[in-house]
Amino acid sequence: MGWRKRSHVSGGPDIMSDETLNRLEATAKTIAKASAERFATLDRSRILVAIAGAPGSGKSTLAEQAVELLQTQHGRRAAIFPMDGYHYDDAVLEDIGRRPFKGAIDTFDAHGLRHMLARLKANEDDAIAVPVFDRSIEIARAGARLIAQSTEIIVCEGNYLLAKQAPWNLMKPIFDLTVFIDVDVETLRHRLEARWRGFGLSQQDIARKVEENDLPNGIFIMSNSAEPDLRLNNGA
Repeated sequence: MGWRKRSHVSGGPDIMSDETLNRLEATAKTIAKASAERFATLDRSRILVAIAGAPGSGKSTLAEQAVELLQTQHGRRAAIFPMDGYHYDDAVLEDIGRRPFKGAIDTFDAHGLRHMLARLKANEDDAIAVPVFDRSIEIARAGARLIAQSTEIIVCEGNYLLAKQAPWNLMKPIFDLTVFIDVDVETLRHRLEARWRGFGLSQQDIARKVEENDLPNGIFIMSNSAEPDLRLNNGA
């Protein structure tokens, strides 16, 4: 399939072993099948599926795979909608003193995301432009992706989609199917280090990003997310 061993805008460079790829494919098939079944059961023109998990859990790759499988194996018009497009800009983070903690739950426009989810669910517009986060430049690009009104299943992926903390807790009821990706802490650490290494960061910068920001965020997400409809393991 076209997604194997490729990189993507929101998640960065990602080179995986065949064993990991096979496990990801099986997990993506489970998500795609559950999504297609939920769409058929609800008998609506559109449903929203949430895939949540810690940074490095593989949720972005799984979302991409699930969308492709929905299109090619289930005959559904599907699209991906990443939460990361709602990062606050670096200038805003500097103003509020949170630039070193970019990626923490309070560094996203939660209300803006919630309103966009509601707009996508209502499906009243011929097309909706959504922002996409470009990790290579650490900036969210406005209007970087269009979701057509004909799209039947939107797969949303992001760290905090199932967070119990207000106002994030208002998002779960919007989704028609919720999925959480479980990964053990050591596997997350290894994947996060590899991710930043792929961007050419020094070992010191990698250690700072992982140990002081990414990993604490991941542990928070695993401990403070609501119970999903489907919990899947994507560890080593």
